[in-house]
Amino acid sequence: MEIKIQSIHFDATDQLKAFINKKAEKLEKSYEDIQKVEVQLKVEKPATALNKTTSITVAVPGNTLFVEKTCDTFEEGIDQCLDAMKVQLTKVKEKQRKH
Repeated sequence: MEIKIQSIHFDATDQLKAFINKKAEKLEKSYEDIQKVEVQLKVEKPATALNKTTSITVAVPGNTLFVEKTCDTFEEGIDQCLDAMKVQLTKVKEKQRKH
């Protein structure tokens, strides 16, 4: 599984990247055939509360899943995105089982 992190308008710290990688790797527990995970971090202007947008795109065979959240911190955004992504991955997995 390839994990790609893109930070827009700022440089993500190594600590943040390590956090994202560690969390994203756990998605494989929900779905084994993940090909690629793309994480996009963006700081919205002006710099107010809830100005950090996190989006995650996950490529699985025959499907591309997307989720986006805006929060106070990227860590919070990552957690919320990954929770939502796990739900989507579970749905995809259940649909494939039925076919």
